[in-house]
Amino acid sequence: MKGSIFFMEDTICAISTSIGIGAISIVRVTGPNTIDIVDSIFDHDLKNASSHTIHYGHIKYKEEKIDEVLVMLMRGPKTYTTEDTIEINCHGGISTTKKIMEVLLANGCRLAEPGEFTKRAYLNGRINLLEAESVNDLIIAKTDAARTLAINNVDGKLTKQISNLREKIAKILANIEVNIDYPEYTDELEVTKDLMHGYLDEINKELLKLVNGSKNGRIIKNGVNVAIIGKPNVGKSSILNSLLDEEKAIVTNIPGTTRDIVEGSITLNGVAINFIDTAGIRKTEDIVEKIGVDKSKKTAENADIILFVLNNNEAISEEEKAMLEKYNNDKLIVFVNKMDLESKLIIPENIKDIVYGNTIDINGLEKLKERITEKLNLSNIVNKDMSYLCNLREIDLVNKAYESLKNAQSNLDAGFSVDMIEIDLKSAWDYLGEIMGDSYEGELVDKIFSNFCLGK
Repeated sequence: MKGSIFFMEDTICAISTSIGIGAISIVRVTGPNTIDIVDSIFDHDLKNASSHTIHYGHIKYKEEKIDEVLVMLMRGPKTYTTEDTIEINCHGGISTTKKIMEVLLANGCRLAEPGEFTKRAYLNGRINLLEAESVNDLIIAKTDAARTLAINNVDGKLTKQISNLREKIAKILANIEVNIDYPEYTDELEVTKDLMHGYLDEINKELLKLVNGSKNGRIIKNGVNVAIIGKPNVGKSSILNSLLDEEKAIVTNIPGTTRDIVEGSITLNGVAINFIDTAGIRKTEDIVEKIGVDKSKKTAENADIILFVLNNNEAISEEEKAMLEKYNNDKLIVFVNKMDLESKLIIPENIKDIVYGNTIDINGLEKLKERITEKLNLSNIVNKDMSYLCNLREIDLVNKAYESLKNAQSNLDAGFSVDMIEIDLKSAWDYLGEIMGDSYEGELVDKIFSNFCLGK
């Protein structure tokens, strides 16, 4: 069992459902004294009850009837934490769940730390760290695509891929060790070098897929930020309102109406697209508006896509030309608005990614949605079988593993000795192991699980 700063001998409890008024709430208990503690406050015998059974009765404390409940009894090791676990299904509501928690704490339970149930599952070897993080991703998933990605990773699809890669690296390391220990077998050494070229090519290709796939994973998990920028009164706020189908941003014909960031989201191909309406970019002496303009520029720099809006009914200004030149990269989409009006606009020839539309009819922004979908390749990255790394910790480690393997390959091509190549191979093997938590210490584990909710 891996180490941790909390005591595994404690029996812990927490409310696993959202706090508030509802039909049902669930209070979860796990640990070595789970059955004894709950049995002492429940009016039916649990000590002699079979595992994975449900029991009707009442929670009582000092002759006071607290609530009518269903108690689900699950004996370890076939539980989420591998320990004895009980879930008390009580009536929803703050008062009832709080009272049951008070009774459990008074009878020997400890309040669970954030994520401690899942942490125990990890420490007890039921799941690895990658799968544990995916549990949290499943809880916070905001779209169907994010949910599908999380459940695939919980089920171990990525675990299998990474484990297979580690096995392949381990085979190469084993061959190297043989040659280091028995250098007199020169024929064996030559065979190993020949094999290593093929093995490293194969492993690098698979690692590169994980590296590239992680970009998709971040998109699916976190969504995409689209900054709507342009000069005042080109229709930025109207575009946001039309996309969201609600009056999110204030729209007037007065320049500088939008002075702060206004946000809203839609879903395209199962991915959350977060549109950010910014203040119109122009030179101004107004202190408040100037702050808004500075925020707009910063938002554009940090966005995944820059949606630059132009007015079809106006000639392009020198200021707009300068902004287009600045933002003309692979993130840029130019949207020519107000196509229902007379065209006075001539766009610079070097601007290629252009969409034409308006906000006055229902189909005015459909081409824009289609272009965003195409630009992000959403049709290809979202599918039922997807399994991508999507957490920064995991992505950083797989990138390090990939770089280590590239170094090993370069050293092999340069004629370095096999023991030098072994160092990079061992690093790659270790990095991939860290993704699954093979070498993490208690403090780092605690930090990872601190982002979880109490009841999970």
